[in-house]
Amino acid sequence: MINQPGPNDPVDESPVTVFGGTGFLGRRIVSRLLEKAVVVRAVSRHPRKNKVDDASGERQSLQVEADILDPSSMASAVAGSRAVVNAVSLYVERGEQTFERVHVEAAADLAAASRDAGVERFIQISGIGANATSRSPYIRARGRGEEAVKAAFPGAVIVRPAVMTGPDDAFITTIARLVRLLPIYPLFGEGSTRVQPVHVEDVAEAVSRLALGRNPAEASIFECAGPRIYSYRELVREIAAQLNLRVRTVPVPFAVWSILATASEFLPAAPVTRNQVDLMRFDNVATRDLPGLKELEMQPRGIEDVIRMIEHAA
Repeated sequence: MINQPGPNDPVDESPVTVFGGTGFLGRRIVSRLLEKAVVVRAVSRHPRKNKVDDASGERQSLQVEADILDPSSMASAVAGSRAVVNAVSLYVERGEQTFERVHVEAAADLAAASRDAGVERFIQISGIGANATSRSPYIRARGRGEEAVKAAFPGAVIVRPAVMTGPDDAFITTIARLVRLLPIYPLFGEGSTRVQPVHVEDVAEAVSRLALGRNPAEASIFECAGPRIYSYRELVREIAAQLNLRVRTVPVPFAVWSILATASEFLPAAPVTRNQVDLMRFDNVATRDLPGLKELEMQPRGIEDVIRMIEHAA
């Protein structure tokens, strides 16, 4: 692991600024950077005061309040930064918070503000499968966001994670909970969609290395995925087996899932969203011709670590 600066590495006190620094991925990026003795600004609309972010408890991030939807707050947030990471994500549209507004317009505004501030590196978190021509509003916005960021900040690096897993995720944890509760597990369609889950900590480490300029061959897109490809049906069965459970599965048409998701989005915490259904229609695996964790000298972890944590907490 490349965690600490070497004795001959230059000390740079200019910060790395992480937008979405308190989110599922963002707070882990902050922690990884702190472990490397980097000064970090964690930017969010509701920063947590006096939050100790590294494992040793010795270093704290600089908590900054700013809104990615408010361009006037960006300049001060990125001023003096050597790198900016955009880890802001939106899964359910509400009011002015639309996929287009957050993933395209705001991402481009942040990239432009970073460029104007003289920031050296800009990292945009996107997702495997992002496609500017997709019929899905979410997937299309992710793809358009990549294009907008590249236009606003030449040389920006795009990081596309596969579906991310962790002990507090909304994917593996949800499947584990449901296989315990349900006598029959409902699949998305026939359960044939392929996924390549990646540990969120591995993505955070990859982003931290890129933010510090450790970019092999100056690649502009990285796809971060786990070590194994599963069909969705295989993944459900693997999780059940790891938990020493038996599971029966039943196919559920995507049309039914879309109806359920549309209705559930009116709830305060939607159990399933339309964009999640859209994502499960398409394979979510890394492209062979793009660099990823291997090129960043990392060995990806499987889902077993997450399942052990879930089982231990149960």
